[in-house]
Amino acid sequence: MAIWQARQAVEKEVDASIRLVLQLITLGIADAPSLQHVDDLSRLTALRQTRHLNIQIKKANGQLVHFAGEQQPIHPEDMPPAWFIRWVKSDYPEVEHSLTTQDGEALTLVIKAQPLDEITEVWQESVSFFTSISLLTLLTFIAVNLVLNKSLKAIAAIVDALRMIETGQYRYQLPKFATAEFDTIASAINHMTVELEKARQENRALTQHSLAIQEEERQRLSQELHDEFGQSLTAIKVMAVTAAQQNPGASKITATITEICDHLIQVLRSMMQQLHPLVLTELGLKATLEDMVDHWSERNPNLDLRIHCCDEVDELDKNVTRQVFRVIQESLTNVIRHANAERVAIDLKLLEPENALQLTVEDDGQGCDLQNLNRGFGLRGMKERVRSLEGEFNLQSEPGKGTVITAWIPLS
Repeated sequence: MAIWQARQAVEKEVDASIRLVLQLITLGIADAPSLQHVDDLSRLTALRQTRHLNIQIKKANGQLVHFAGEQQPIHPEDMPPAWFIRWVKSDYPEVEHSLTTQDGEALTLVIKAQPLDEITEVWQESVSFFTSISLLTLLTFIAVNLVLNKSLKAIAAIVDALRMIETGQYRYQLPKFATAEFDTIASAINHMTVELEKARQENRALTQHSLAIQEEERQRLSQELHDEFGQSLTAIKVMAVTAAQQNPGASKITATITEICDHLIQVLRSMMQQLHPLVLTELGLKATLEDMVDHWSERNPNLDLRIHCCDEVDELDKNVTRQVFRVIQESLTNVIRHANAERVAIDLKLLEPENALQLTVEDDGQGCDLQNLNRGFGLRGMKERVRSLEGEFNLQSEPGKGTVITAWIPLS
């Protein structure tokens, strides 16, 4: 398209130049008082600067006298490429005008097109035009790229925020964006995270309250069983032993009563341990955990059960103590029921710099596939207990490689 327009422009310019020069020469000769000899045409040299044309006088003997026009461009280095000249240049007409001097000599005025200057100008204009278009395209591309990158960064920030929200990090807030649409989305997401955080705090408070009521009820039941049921069974046993001593014939009956009482006492102690171990209140968390480990070790002699617990855990808050005990209790229950493990290691320690409590329960059992894990109430309960203390609960397991439960609980 550009080549065609350049070709048309050159043709129009050359045609207009030929017509103009021909009229000027004709008028100049008509105004002259006489044209006696060919040398009188020397005034045509005033047209030497005529652009796009080559003016010559052809004598009767065929000799050509050049008067005006450039054979080559003034600056050859400015010439356009040969391919551009071939595409733009066309066949231009050659104009001849007959003249006769007073001495009868016949002359022919020959005007030929010399469009190289015009083609050069068209080339320079085309180069300038395409350079301007290229620069404009480049600037447009840069501007679009900057706007697009800015939009993509905003979208990426929003997507990252949604992913963080998906993991439960509701305190994260998106920054303000320069684009009004993105800023509106960010404001809506920030408002949503604030509401979600409020709901989580309310749920956490409700969970803590429910767990506290549950533990208080367990403690009360445990105490009542100890005070009432335990004492009654002890009294029955004492009376049975006394009866056996006073009436030897009743030894068989009293032996049965004693056996039943021993069984009920054992069941009672187990129930009290499950409801709320009194040693937890009387001796602290460390002694309770060690007692529980001894209890499980006696019931499972093939299980190598070890615990490492620092003394400072006995100074923890009652709520933290109860929840940590229940998490460890549930962990051991899951190991015994599902893991088929040979070794279990429990590590409970205080992290001084972070002012936090870290719990690790690791076994070498059969493990599980977390992607296909059916999360029961036991695992959910452990997770919820840790979250109720604003802690973090993590479960790592692979088939055949055991399971590691880690809980991190802030103490501030």
